[in-house]
Amino acid sequence: MKRKIAGVGVGFLYFYVHFVTELVCFYFLSGFRGTNTDLWAFYLFFDMLAFVPQGIVGYLSDRFPKVPFGVLGFVLLAAAIPIRAAIPFPYVSLTVLCIGNAFTHVDGAEATLRTSRGSLTPSAIFVSGGAFGILTGHLLAQESVPWWVFVLLAGTAIPFSILGGIYRADADKASPVPCVGFRYAKEKAAPAAVILAMVFVVATRGYMAYGIPMSWKNSVSETVLILAVMGVGKALGGVCSDLFGPRRVAVVSAAAALPFLLFGDRVIAVSLIGVMLFSMTMAVTLATLVSVLKDRPGLAFGLTTIGLFLGTAPVFFFRFTSFAANCVMITVLTVVCILLTVAVMRKDGDENG
Repeated sequence: MKRKIAGVGVGFLYFYVHFVTELVCFYFLSGFRGTNTDLWAFYLFFDMLAFVPQGIVGYLSDRFPKVPFGVLGFVLLAAAIPIRAAIPFPYVSLTVLCIGNAFTHVDGAEATLRTSRGSLTPSAIFVSGGAFGILTGHLLAQESVPWWVFVLLAGTAIPFSILGGIYRADADKASPVPCVGFRYAKEKAAPAAVILAMVFVVATRGYMAYGIPMSWKNSVSETVLILAVMGVGKALGGVCSDLFGPRRVAVVSAAAALPFLLFGDRVIAVSLIGVMLFSMTMAVTLATLVSVLKDRPGLAFGLTTIGLFLGTAPVFFFRFTSFAANCVMITVLTVVCILLTVAVMRKDGDENG
């Protein structure tokens, strides 16, 4: 084992927090009805207002650690559901939902990063919970589940967030510099260069998630399977990074995923292997960002969500319809991301890189 994996319990606390967050959000989103243009605008607005403000919320959370952003987030998530029923204009309740989403995400990132002592596993477990929440929210939205059930579910996550806040406070007392164990970026690399490189990698991952050739995906059950595999891949990426080294995992998983993504267009098993390997890089980009923003982990996490929006936003306006063009784009972007990762990350086990 490369290092002792710390903070796993907090990771599982926030797996549930993230699970409930996305469950409520995608139950809410799945209930929206309208024309294709209405749906396009609705989901674009959600992505923008849920992802981009997390940079601001992260900065505020770093500055004001006693503010219970997680608790406030679940109050807002729970409130968004009855507000949707009471106010016909959907963007009012959607705004409340998005702010709550941003609050709970940043809360989870802060707690898992600050308590992990440099381990990538807790934040990877936390992030993986979202994929399972998305698929569960989609499935429950198709059933006749009363809206108040989701309000109660949001309430069940509040004790988890409170407990996570206690662990975060204890970790902050134990070390004057939060996240001091994160030393994955090269010391000689300019912090701005590291930030730009990792945000580009995150944006690329967000874009590629929509560009992967999957002609076999034609049913809800297959979409559910993709989300489950993504969740497993994200968690596995954190564990493997702690066991074998993050740079090695980032490079190997990205390179290994490429042939499976390209040649799995019509073969579900091959494609899912590629999706899992592709998802494993998530924990590494976040850890590298935290390495140059040790005292601002909330901001570091917020930069990754801004990167996700930058990567997914173009998909709302343009997509390659040609299989060959998709393959070329995925190959080029993968190679660029590998080169950027090698350029800014220190070698595994190198304390002076």
